[in-house]
Amino acid sequence: MAAEMVDGPTVFIDLGMERGEPDEYVRPSHSTLPRWVPPALVAAIVLLVAGASAAAPPPALSEMLRLSVSPADPYTITGDGTLLVQTLGTLASFDLDDAGLHWQTGTEAPTYRLATGAGLLLLRSPTGSLSGDPVTRAISLGDGTVKWRRSDSVMTVAGSPILLAYTPVRSYSGTGRRVQRSVDALDPATGATLWSVPVPSTAVLLGVPGPGDDGARMLLVHDNRTVAVHDLLTGKRLAEGALPAADYGPDNPVVSGGLILLRHPTPAGRVVSAFDPLTLQQRWTRPAGFAFGITSCGVLACLTGPDGVRAIDPADGSQRWFHPEWRSVQERDGVVIAFGTPAGENDPVGIADPGTGALLSDLRGWRVVSGRAGDHLLVTRTSDAGRRTMVAVAAPGDAQPRLLGDLPTGTGDCQSVPDRLVCRATSGDLVVWRYRPKG
Repeated sequence: MAAEMVDGPTVFIDLGMERGEPDEYVRPSHSTLPRWVPPALVAAIVLLVAGASAAAPPPALSEMLRLSVSPADPYTITGDGTLLVQTLGTLASFDLDDAGLHWQTGTEAPTYRLATGAGLLLLRSPTGSLSGDPVTRAISLGDGTVKWRRSDSVMTVAGSPILLAYTPVRSYSGTGRRVQRSVDALDPATGATLWSVPVPSTAVLLGVPGPGDDGARMLLVHDNRTVAVHDLLTGKRLAEGALPAADYGPDNPVVSGGLILLRHPTPAGRVVSAFDPLTLQQRWTRPAGFAFGITSCGVLACLTGPDGVRAIDPADGSQRWFHPEWRSVQERDGVVIAFGTPAGENDPVGIADPGTGALLSDLRGWRVVSGRAGDHLLVTRTSDAGRRTMVAVAAPGDAQPRLLGDLPTGTGDCQSVPDRLVCRATSGDLVVWRYRPKG
């Protein structure tokens, strides 16, 4: 970008002593300054220093990068502050610290989603693409080179460097956690299969915590309700048992508070049961009420449904707090957000204290920006019939969000990381904004 310098260099012109001035101007025998000059000079210096110290701070929100992309081109932000953008046949990586280009490379086929893990970008070509059968390509986040390819889908497991390859089972609702044929553990560096577990029919696949700092393990819930826990490094079966009959959908069971929580029916009504992830032994069972979901609320687990949100202690299933007017909660970097609808997107109630359920900040009327932002959230709000889009910082302890500034009309599809906000403009361009979370 071209920059124009406004102020030119200072030029000093030596006129010498041939100016008709008296000799005492050169070596005065006494001070030639009027008495009022020193105090005035001191006052001027004080004003100059004060003015410099009171210089206007940088804007709370400023544009730092604009990329020309189409509205359908996918993008994502990694945990270390890297922006990945795919447009047509090009994939590019940008450093969000200084907006510099890391690398740029061509891709074999466009994708609809960018997933990262184990230092890799995992690109899955869609079914029916021009490239033929679907394939997963593992691209190095460091330099953009293709490390390996697999014909099956690949997923990451939180708390483990191991990648898992699987064949998904498609349904009317798309692909979820149900797999078939086999689950293969992959070496992230080469894509080679480290071990394989056969799946005779179908099974639900998820990661579960291991003991202490041992990292995650793999849990397979087979369609005959046989459950097996496997070591992720070796594939060894560590525990086996049976769970009650349940729907075993994309959100059931879940892992919360170090336990496996399952919603399932009984003759007495629907209940939630907790199982030890190491031994699969049942810890406790409690009534589920009208709950249709379970999610983490800090160290607690929250049952969500049309009758409200209940926070329960995973250790014994006891209820810690209840909000009948809430419908769902989300956890972002330890910040718990309460919502008034099951979807939990457009109508946040506020930031909640996970231990007590007390509201720490009111977010009514705002929309929460997806992604990470550290110890705070970014929220947006439209006004003036959509002609104005405001962006603000919301943090626990602040009664209301603190306004950062206005975004251009039509800005949307935003993601955040600490100190950076990435959004699509009306034209489809991708814009990176720098923001200061604290004034």
